[in-house]
Amino acid sequence: MEKTFDVIIIGGGQSGLATAYFMRRTKLDYLVLDDQNEAGGAWQHGWDSLKLFSPAEHSSLPGWLMPKSDNEYPGREHVINYLKLYEDRYNVPIERPVKVQNVTKEDGIFTLATNKDVYRCKALISATGSWQKPFVPDYPDFKLFKGTSIHSARYKNAEALEGKKVLIVGGGNSGAQILAEVSKVANTTWVTLNESKLLPDEVDGRYLFEFATKQYKAKLEGRTIQPAGSLGDVVMVDTVKEARDRNVLKSKRPFKAFYEDGVIWADGSKQEFDSVIWCTGFKPALDHLKGLGLSNHEKPKAQSTKSIDIEGLWFVGYGSWTGYASATLIGVGRTARQTAQEVAEYFTT
Repeated sequence: MEKTFDVIIIGGGQSGLATAYFMRRTKLDYLVLDDQNEAGGAWQHGWDSLKLFSPAEHSSLPGWLMPKSDNEYPGREHVINYLKLYEDRYNVPIERPVKVQNVTKEDGIFTLATNKDVYRCKALISATGSWQKPFVPDYPDFKLFKGTSIHSARYKNAEALEGKKVLIVGGGNSGAQILAEVSKVANTTWVTLNESKLLPDEVDGRYLFEFATKQYKAKLEGRTIQPAGSLGDVVMVDTVKEARDRNVLKSKRPFKAFYEDGVIWADGSKQEFDSVIWCTGFKPALDHLKGLGLSNHEKPKAQSTKSIDIEGLWFVGYGSWTGYASATLIGVGRTARQTAQEVAEYFTT
């Protein structure tokens, strides 16, 4: 069975929904394909105690503010529920679970081979995010390590770590929030590339995003302004503040290798660990596009979100190379709007 559309959006998480919101304003026949069983995107797989680092009203997709939660910084369940309601509110045409396995293009038409049907479209928007491509640095002798190893993408809670010696690798908000939780039940060591920057208590994601907008406008005007912080800095949500009060927000510089029972530090000393949690980020999940022969598959060439290699292809929500803060709830709206406009223009030329 084959289905043909003007536009297909691959990915039904926050980026796909934001793009679909703006596609509603066009007269194009579009569809969202999502490989998840339910609405909520990657938020369904976050750790149990995950918190946003902006209040609800500053963590919203285009058109509808996220309802306030009981806490200043909403948890993952609140976000998942918002995304479900957002999808229903705007009657997003979505099919799930549909996993796109390969995309090819011939005679101006994209063909999407999936685990179900074959879909065809004239324009394609990839909005699959990065959750499915967790990144783990290549440390020497990692294969020798006999303990457990898990990326933050698979971490759920600290239950199984009680009484263990746990190494947490990676700074930023994921590293700090997971450290705060695990350190309550385990003996933890935190490793970051550089000394983690803890933002002042009054500075959170809303200030960072507002400053980024001012910085962007200043750049267009040929001016520069000094940053108040970056999205990689640690926002002091309540759990992280509590960890600071326990004096556990202290990090060490990277070790040089693993051995069977733990790691070897730069000075040659060894330290035993039962478990390692990698909070080391993600890469764009673009395996489904390998059939298109992109020149740089890990980070394809793009002008904003528009592919330079393949006409009729756009990328939304993959971070800085597709728009500043485009991997955030509030940040993706700007590039989603631009993408929808460009797609509409594509059909008029």
